[in-house]
Amino acid sequence: MPYFDAASSAPLHPVAREALQASLDEGWADPARLYREGRRARMLLDAAREAAAEAVGCRPDELVFTPSGTAAVHSAMAGALFARRRVGTHAVVSAVEHSSVLHAAHTHAEATGGAVTEVPVDRYGAVSPGTYARALRADTALAVLQSANHEVGTEQPVAEVAGTCRERGVPLLVDAAQSLGWGPLDADWSLLAASAHKWGGPGGVGLLAVRKGVRFAPQGPADERESGRAPGFENIPAVVAAAASLRAVRAEAADEAARLRALVDRIRARVPELVPDVEVVGDPVRRLPHLVTFSCLYVDGEALLHELDRADFSVNSGSSCTSSTLTPSHVLRAMGVLSEGNVRVSLPRGTTEAEVDRFLAVLPGAVSGVRERLGVPAAALSAPAAGGPASLTVDALGRRCPIPVIELAKVIGDVPVGGTVTVLADDEAARLDIPAWCEMRGQEYLGEEPADHGAAYVVRRAS
Repeated sequence: MPYFDAASSAPLHPVAREALQASLDEGWADPARLYREGRRARMLLDAAREAAAEAVGCRPDELVFTPSGTAAVHSAMAGALFARRRVGTHAVVSAVEHSSVLHAAHTHAEATGGAVTEVPVDRYGAVSPGTYARALRADTALAVLQSANHEVGTEQPVAEVAGTCRERGVPLLVDAAQSLGWGPLDADWSLLAASAHKWGGPGGVGLLAVRKGVRFAPQGPADERESGRAPGFENIPAVVAAAASLRAVRAEAADEAARLRALVDRIRARVPELVPDVEVVGDPVRRLPHLVTFSCLYVDGEALLHELDRADFSVNSGSSCTSSTLTPSHVLRAMGVLSEGNVRVSLPRGTTEAEVDRFLAVLPGAVSGVRERLGVPAAALSAPAAGGPASLTVDALGRRCPIPVIELAKVIGDVPVGGTVTVLADDEAARLDIPAWCEMRGQEYLGEEPADHGAAYVVRRAS
């Protein structure tokens, strides 16, 4: 069964499995103890730290292991913000950061009375270095920027932003969870966080690097382990496996990146040819080599994932239809792209061309099957015909994505060119998907108007 969700968690690398099994026999003792078992455990821990630091591009004494990547992010943000509280309580993040970053930033702001500036992104999901620079203030205590986006794969201009932050005296935290396995980060960052299960290491291991000279005050109960930055007994076998697998994947990275990039290029090119009304999102060039995301009009994302799972393909989605909160992915929303029927394909190392070809063979039938069950008429997938009344209103209140857009597509041909359709909807996804539908289908989105319930979205037929 092809597993195409490496961005969530990569399969355990063979080197990680071997290192984990070997260190279970040697790394079980307390590395803080002076007897032989403790010394042996300490040697394993120190060797793992040196290997990880080499891969990150920092000194071993600048790096600690944490219980997860999220824990590394939270520790980094709390420690840096507290240490610089006299400078201010303002934080700058991009609008497409991982939820762990956004939650930590806003929690800090609520607790301190501070503020958070979310820097907008373009339609590819990238920040502008100039826009990011303008968000920095005299009271900015911390800036955060991911190295590459976890949902669409777009790489961020970290080096440019890091240079600006350095000039302004603002520390920059980089979330490198998605990119660290593919190569070192060539930027003058101040703090860096990552997670081992993203590159094929075991779960439950993160890493946090804090450059010497960066003001940092660990928060929470004091602990003598990991420089006080990650309390609790170190999981030495898992740490050893994480460091060993990071070294292994980095040795393979150049060849594997070239091979997977070619497969992803094939998916990016073929999906719009095979499936009507699809938007491929993310930067087509400046991106991670193994990840591609696309969204399908008139499709329930959760239903499509189940359909692909039945065909033995494991993929993920940023569609609002898969969220318990019934809101679109904050990444897709920030980009202003279609959210419905979203599919994220992230290929693990070793993915074959035959597996990708079979995915491309299965996908059109899966999409058409979901559309058929949702009652999407053939007319919705073609150009609208000549129209009738000058305006129509569609009541889609109480109906979830993608139904409001499907109902819009059904009736757009019933109004003449220049006529309008007003869609009444209370599903949050409609605010994003109706404008995206207009752009994809060449219609004019006139905007959102207040309504007694939900909102009224007005579309003018342009062709």
